[in-house]
Amino acid sequence: MNPQSLPQPDPELAVHSERLGQQIRDEIERVGAISFSRFMELVLYAPALGYYSAGLQKFGRGGDFITAPELGPIYAKTLAQVIAPVLREMEQPTLLEIGGGSGRFAVDMWKALQELDALPERYWLLERSADLRERQIECLEQEMPLALPRIAWLDEPPKDRWDGVLVANEVVDALPVDLFEITDSGPVERVVTLRDGQFAFENRELQGVLRQRVSELLERLPLALPIGWRGEILTSGEAWLDSVAGTLRDGLALLVDYGEVDSDLYHPERDGGSLRCYYRHRVHGDPFWYPGLCDLTASVDFSALARAADQLGFDLAAYDTQSAFLRAARIDRAVGDLSLMPAMKRIRAAQQLKTLMLPNEMGERFKVMALSRQLDPERLPEAFTLSGQRHRL
Repeated sequence: MNPQSLPQPDPELAVHSERLGQQIRDEIERVGAISFSRFMELVLYAPALGYYSAGLQKFGRGGDFITAPELGPIYAKTLAQVIAPVLREMEQPTLLEIGGGSGRFAVDMWKALQELDALPERYWLLERSADLRERQIECLEQEMPLALPRIAWLDEPPKDRWDGVLVANEVVDALPVDLFEITDSGPVERVVTLRDGQFAFENRELQGVLRQRVSELLERLPLALPIGWRGEILTSGEAWLDSVAGTLRDGLALLVDYGEVDSDLYHPERDGGSLRCYYRHRVHGDPFWYPGLCDLTASVDFSALARAADQLGFDLAAYDTQSAFLRAARIDRAVGDLSLMPAMKRIRAAQQLKTLMLPNEMGERFKVMALSRQLDPERLPEAFTLSGQRHRL
């Protein structure tokens, strides 16, 4: 979608965006052109101004996008069915949720685990956005005040060893990425500069870790990328996974996001990459349009994530489309008998199922990756024993 066709933000939001834009322009004037990952970091997380740091509505019908937990409780109830057996195996398990959004997932997950008699000893929420943390606290105080003694918000990933389950739903896609382009002289980095006072792209030679990662990627791909091909790469994936799950001693990490294996994500015919900008449930391709008011995301390279997990000593317990994994996790049990439900409840449940499962919704675009450490494969739920699409990684 052309940004010119998007609805214009309210004047106060435009002023908010201009303040962030000026902060980024000041940095470029001070240090020169910046990497796109730095630009994305500021756009999303600059204190009080970034998309996830400011008090803007992000989730649900009135926001910019809808995540699976915001649809209703079916998603959390289904995941609870495969998490519960893992938690029951441990003496004092912890459930760590990364990026808790509105707090809806925590509420639904806690209630589902309570019904399954598998409540964790502790429920941690790792949330870097002060605004979202406030919303989560308000949500949990209203919905489940009796559970609050077991719930804690973390400022940083746990440094001490812990046992339990980590859940990260639509988190990796928001990690800042770098951009590169294939030219007749080789791959180059696409960085952000100023041209007549406006943000613009320019190319520069690949350097450091980015040069190494792009070189390794191009060597792995079965098909060469043509001149003019543009895309993005996440260089911080292994460091991020190590930071959030490195101290997990015995347990499971469940990562759900939209993405592909590397041979699909970096395909010659997929020119232009996967970087997306979300604004009021519309998708466009201009990351410079009103910075701070749009969510910037990129598809996850699950092949790279699997290699990082292997380096960190994790076993790959599952990798499949969201629809296939949720079927294996017995989403039918989480839903119950639709024919016995009141009309409105049946309609809401059917809408959740369609969005979660249909190929043109979340069903095929989203993938589920489960990583285990020190867990007996024989004692894992069936959803973690099926081959799925692990062979594609």
